[in-house]
Amino acid sequence: MNSKDHNPPYPADTLGMDADEMRRLGYAAVDAVIEHLENKHSEAAIACEDPESLLAALGGALPENPQPSEASFDLLMHSALRNQQHGDHPRYFARVPGPSSFAAIIGEWLGVGFNTIAASWPGGAGPSAVELVVIDWLRQLMDLPEDTEGILVSGGSQASLTAIAAVRACRGQGCVYLSDQTHASILRALRSLGFSDNELRVLESDADHTLTAKAVQNAIAADKQTGLKPMMVIATAGSTNTGAIDPLHELADLCEEHRLWLHIDGAYGAPAALTQRGAGRLAGMSRADSLTLDPHKWFFQPYDVGCLLIRPGVLEPCFNMNPEYLKDVSGGDDAPDFRNRGFELTRRSRALKLWFSLRTYGIAKFRDAIDYSIDLTEFAEDYLRQNSQRWEVVTPAQIGIVCFALRGASGDEHERRANSLSESGFACATTTKLKGRTVLRLCIINPLTTKADIVETIDRLGA
Repeated sequence: MNSKDHNPPYPADTLGMDADEMRRLGYAAVDAVIEHLENKHSEAAIACEDPESLLAALGGALPENPQPSEASFDLLMHSALRNQQHGDHPRYFARVPGPSSFAAIIGEWLGVGFNTIAASWPGGAGPSAVELVVIDWLRQLMDLPEDTEGILVSGGSQASLTAIAAVRACRGQGCVYLSDQTHASILRALRSLGFSDNELRVLESDADHTLTAKAVQNAIAADKQTGLKPMMVIATAGSTNTGAIDPLHELADLCEEHRLWLHIDGAYGAPAALTQRGAGRLAGMSRADSLTLDPHKWFFQPYDVGCLLIRPGVLEPCFNMNPEYLKDVSGGDDAPDFRNRGFELTRRSRALKLWFSLRTYGIAKFRDAIDYSIDLTEFAEDYLRQNSQRWEVVTPAQIGIVCFALRGASGDEHERRANSLSESGFACATTTKLKGRTVLRLCIINPLTTKADIVETIDRLGA
């Protein structure tokens, strides 16, 4: 029977909205998103009203009865969606931006519209197949072994948490070695998983803000002398503070010598390996036992999507879950059930947007965009050095990040200037603290950013 030849037996919408209204709202949403993308350069890079005003606008009495959809749509547009950081703004330089691409947005919409789930093979074979393909594409781009497994999660925090939990399940408790520049979410993950302070070695980074093999070697030797068990080294491939890359080959050699697990956090920096310059700086990343990266950063995806790539046979022994009510939705030995690779049981498909955008643009487009961002960061450093009577480069341009200081300015003054710039709406920059010193920082990974944007942002910070 062809369903198109008969009246559908059910309404199109679960709660009864008719198809014409659905199309009208859907087209309005598409128009609003494209208008935002076309005009984002003229909007504020960040906006933040006070809680009282936003709650008053968006709250009110419990809506027992229907409210006009047009009014609700406009309220979302002008109150909720306007008041946030716009990580896709060409002058958003704070933290690590999220400059998403439109093809990825389309992939996300399709996943939401079809209510995709990627928990088991029988329950979501198509979305699961897409995720397997995407994981293998990322595995190839990161030059990891062919048998590498993986899973897509919400971001780098969840990816590292998943990796650490799986490794501990396989290897038991032990000492973990990281640096004071390791992302804060990893220390939180370790403590959340029950690692005690006696098992955590937060080592001081060197003058280049990297974790040295010598510091780790000394800590391992000290722990072994006291009968403690070394278990894991956590290296960083592009730190959030400065973009610094730990000496990955040296740390990998050390891990091989002592049979330790090497986890590399490449949440933002790993995709730089697509470029010739980045590949040189990230040499050794392919020796990771586990690697995290965030496609919602330098792969230009909407929030949220992170990826864990890891040695085979580690995830499922930790996360395998097959109670009686899930036995009918198990892929068996031939197909993976992603619910058994991480903490989530109900899992939306995060892979569709990445699959669609990689095919739509091609890897070369991503490579060129990353290369351009690295160029821009080096341009920013050059501009600061050309104005050295006013500016000091504190850390050089490193895969998208440069840190600098206004000569003679205090940390409080740097914070005031960064806040003033953000409040103006023109751009968003932040400070960070390096070896006790508060400095200004730009993270430049948006391929829409121009040299003029960089110059005016720096000039406004110095005005």
